[in-house]
Amino acid sequence: MSFVATHPIRSLNTSPVQAGTIAGLAAAMIWGGYLSLSRAGVSAGLDGYDVAFLRYVVAGPLMLLAWMVFNPRGRPNMRLGQALAVAALLGPPFVFLSVGGYAYAPLAHGAVILPATLTLGGFLLTRMFLRQKLTKGQATGAIAIILGLVFIAGPSAFQSGVGALRGDAMFALAGLLWAGFSVLQQRWKLNAIDVTTVVSLAGLVTVVPVYLWLRGVDAFADLSGPMLSAQIIIQGVLSGVVAMIAFAKAVLYLGAARAATFPALVPGFALLIGIPLTMEIPGPLQVVGIVIVGLGLVSAIYKP
Repeated sequence: MSFVATHPIRSLNTSPVQAGTIAGLAAAMIWGGYLSLSRAGVSAGLDGYDVAFLRYVVAGPLMLLAWMVFNPRGRPNMRLGQALAVAALLGPPFVFLSVGGYAYAPLAHGAVILPATLTLGGFLLTRMFLRQKLTKGQATGAIAIILGLVFIAGPSAFQSGVGALRGDAMFALAGLLWAGFSVLQQRWKLNAIDVTTVVSLAGLVTVVPVYLWLRGVDAFADLSGPMLSAQIIIQGVLSGVVAMIAFAKAVLYLGAARAATFPALVPGFALLIGIPLTMEIPGPLQVVGIVIVGLGLVSAIYKP
């Protein structure tokens, strides 16, 4: 699949690093909004599976329409094996692991473990499979990012039990799945639109039918019109389509290792965006954590 503007961000006369930074920040901001609105949705009676359904029931048809309009011959720019690998790494398995982990572990654990595993896993897998050495700036940035995430999560990040360990393992595996996707995308040079289409359609044909069979749509009947509209736009359009395309572009422009640092910004963005939604004001330690993560990101991307 190919669009007329293959690299729309680059059309702004930006360098690859600048374009990748813009794309990565856009993805992180959208995912931060996704977490904040998910909190509001949970308060309104939704759970993670409802959110996953909204994501794919909207993103799937949107990307299918784009496929038919821009690629009427139906010839994707990836092989079947590549499509299956992308769907397995970034599709429903990732969603169920990252959502299902909260059935056992608190939000603070997911806020630290998933992005931390993604960042460190991105560095490690890039070194193993792409033979790229970790620079001093990337190493320093990774340490700062992990420290900042711990500050953001607060003391509850260290509270654990036998049940929580199961959720922690699910978060860690989800982070490794995303890190693996980043490495494969850089190696295969996959088109961001193709990646998003494959993942969205995989969820549409697997998650949506099972959800409708088991639950129906009763969970959305009691939502207000504005809340339901906001959930559809954020979960389905922005998070399910725009953020995925943006992150895939960040990988192409920056490489898997540096792009893997952007998800570490998601908890900070979620706290800031969530202020008007949940009226939760970040505490001093969380503010410090946001600053540390930001500095770590700058070090990982711009320092040699």
